[in-house]
Order: sequence, then structure tokens, then C-alpha cells
Amino acid sequence: MKKTILSGLIGLVLGAFLMGYIMYAMAPGMMMMEDESKFEFAETATKLEQSIKDNGWSTPAVHDLKKTMTKFGYDVKEARVYEICHPSHASKILLADDDRIVASLMPCRIAIYEKNDGKTYISRMNSGLMAQMMSDLVIEVMGDASRESEEIMKVILKVEE
Repeated sequence: MKKTILSGLIGLVLGAFLMGYIMYAMAPGMMMMEDESKFEFAETATKLEQSIKDNGWSTPAVHDLKKTMTKFGYDVKEARVYEICHPSHASKILLADDDRIVASLMPCRIAIYEKNDGKTYISRMNSGLMAQMMSDLVIEVMGDASRESEEIMKVILKVEE
């Protein structure tokens, strides 16, 4: 009987450790998403900006990381971060005191950048997945925002055939 309990406890501890390790190893790949653009950098930027407008979102800020890094003496490849916002989504969270904690994730961000392979890429946080750990309101709002953001990016994402 003691052997069975001890074996069970050891199995439980090893199982928990293994699951924790798997989650630790997979989390970065699940929290961030990256896709190749169909276009070079400038055209990707132009098409993204137009799609943001066409889908009823706004762009409160664009951070030109290449330009910023040049000011500090670094020469990096093209990289921009677009802060995009949909006020009707944002207001739902900002009106709820218990959910305002996620304001640090607002507005949504989309990055476009070049890599050494000469291709342009798009990255963003997997906000739909992150929201699953939060309140029902945040799950709903971030889920909607995530789906709409993906719709915005459809025009530039390279689709594997």
C-alpha cells in the first residue's frame, strides 16, 4: 500500500514537472506570432496602413525603430511598430475598473520588420490566447480585437499553399 502511494506521488510530481517544462518551452512560441509578408517592407507598410483604415481601426502611433536606433548610433534593418486601436473595444475595458489592469496591453501592436534573409515579417502578440487567463469581458474584447487584427493583416500575410 505504501509503495503504491509513493509511486503515485512520484508519478504526480514527475508529471507536473514535465508539464511545467513543456509549457515553459512552448510559451514563447504560443504568445507571439510571426508570419512572412507577401511584399517588401515599404509596400507591406503601405498596405497595412490602408487595411487598418479600411477595417475601421485607427493608428495612434507608429514607432520607426530603425530611425530611433540610428539616433543612438546603431544601424539596424527596417522595423516599425504600429499601435492600432478600436475605441469601441478599448472603452469596454477602460470602463471596467477590475479589467483596467490590461490597459498596458493597449493599444494592440503589430510589428513589421526585415530580416537578414531579405524578407519582411509581421509579428504580434497572441492576444486571444493571453486573454483566456482573464475575465469574461477581457476574453470577449481581446478575442474580438485579435480576430479583427488578423483580418486587417490578411492583405499582407503570405499564405502557405
